[in-house]
Amino acid sequence: MKLKTNRSAAKRFKVTGTGKILRRRSHARHILTKKPRKRVRNLVDCALVSKSDMRRVKRMLNI
Repeated sequence: MKLKTNRSAAKRFKVTGTGKILRRRSHARHILTKKPRKRVRNLVDCALVSKSDMRRVKRMLNI
């Protein structure tokens, strides 16, 4: 049988052309009024998945 991709992981992560995995930052959805504007702007950017989590994410995405 073919391996199935974890669909929840596929919606949360994106693979770049060089094979790095991008993720969204947390704390960017609500209660934004008490956070400084600079912090909210930085939360918009994507971040790389940490090295320790890379193996687990790749397994979920079947990479």
